Amino acid sequence: MRAVEAGESFAALSRSDLAALVPELLLCGQLIDRSGMAHLISAFGREGMTEVAIEEWQASSPWYTRRMQRALRFEGDDVVTIFKGMQLDIGAPPQFMDFRYRVHDRDHGEFRLDHCGALMDVEPLGDAYVTAMCHEIEDPTFDATALATNPHVQVRPIHRPPRSPADRHPHCAWTVTIDPSHVPPAVAPHTEALGRTVAVAVELSPVDREGEGRHDYSGPLLSDLRFGEFSKSALVRIAEEVCLQHHMLALGFLMGVRKRTDEQSALELARKQLTGIAGLTAERIRRVLDLPATFDGLATVLDVHPLLAPRQYVERVLCDDGGALELRIGRRGGAATDGAWPTLIDADHLGALDALVRGVDPHFSTRVVSEDEDALVVEIVRDEHPAKECAEVAVTRFSSGSSFEFRDRGIPLPLTVV
Repeated sequence: MRAVEAGESFAALSRSDLAALVPELLLCGQLIDRSGMAHLISAFGREGMTEVAIEEWQASSPWYTRRMQRALRFEGDDVVTIFKGMQLDIGAPPQFMDFRYRVHDRDHGEFRLDHCGALMDVEPLGDAYVTAMCHEIEDPTFDATALATNPHVQVRPIHRPPRSPADRHPHCAWTVTIDPSHVPPAVAPHTEALGRTVAVAVELSPVDREGEGRHDYSGPLLSDLRFGEFSKSALVRIAEEVCLQHHMLALGFLMGVRKRTDEQSALELARKQLTGIAGLTAERIRRVLDLPATFDGLATVLDVHPLLAPRQYVERVLCDDGGALELRIGRRGGAATDGAWPTLIDADHLGALDALVRGVDPHFSTRVVSEDEDALVVEIVRDEHPAKECAEVAVTRFSSGSSFEFRDRGIPLPLTVV
């Protein structure tokens, strides 16, 4: 078999394919919670689910926000910097979470959500769940993301759901205010803990500042990001950073769950979360890249799937001869050190990998070749009969994001001070 060349991954895709893939990765990051939260409700009730959701976003978003700022050279301490970061955050995927921004001056701004896909998912569950998401979760987590840019910022609601009247638009609206008199909150222990992971400091692909397209996000804040305007090198780095956001959010999730149950139960919940999002993400990647439901198509999906990317963080080798696939997941890389998603897969727990490969074609399945302290090796085979969709993927598919389609909204406008 031919080993897929180290470092190829996102760089093997065309610029146009990368531009289409990046918003998909952002959306699938948002859907991680659709995959995990239903299982948390069963385990801990609505209150426990709410607490874990707060802690996972508080733990992860400040670190990955700063990473993206450095990668695309828009570091600063003003409202514009905060809004740029939100446009590249899995918590705010474009269009599905349709943030619209307004800048008054460097220290004051507003945003509204003309469409909130998360609200559309939760609203049918009733006002108690809406209040949990839009009040109890959003208050500390919006602040946590903004505080990564300026410790004196506050994000406060103008209005928010439960909606009254029931069809109120925009779905919510918020002010963002930077004031030196605001006393920064203490850094939460779970945020400090995630800051000690390999994920926070891992080096990803440098942006080559040659070639066509934007190499960074310096300059004005734009009403929308058209990812096709970025250079290929910048898109590779953005895709890697977004995949790292997935891992960091999942690490925050696992931290929160471990505080509330025993280790075996915590790992079981994390595996359910991973299985649901792995299958749906594979399906969406195959669709957006227009890949065939073949071993070749599956190899491409595996090479860019957030479970196994970025390569600098996840140690793995994919061998492909066009007619069969073998995947080696190493136990020595940064993801293994952190206890991230790949460590949830072993010889006795292949459910997430099976969901992933079946997201490309339900006839695919995985079989263990070998397992030791250095690596798990599996082969991917094609079965005669298709497998039924697993329960974890079906739960995630409940979200409207599972079938959401992005559209070209035209040339974005620079947002200047009003």
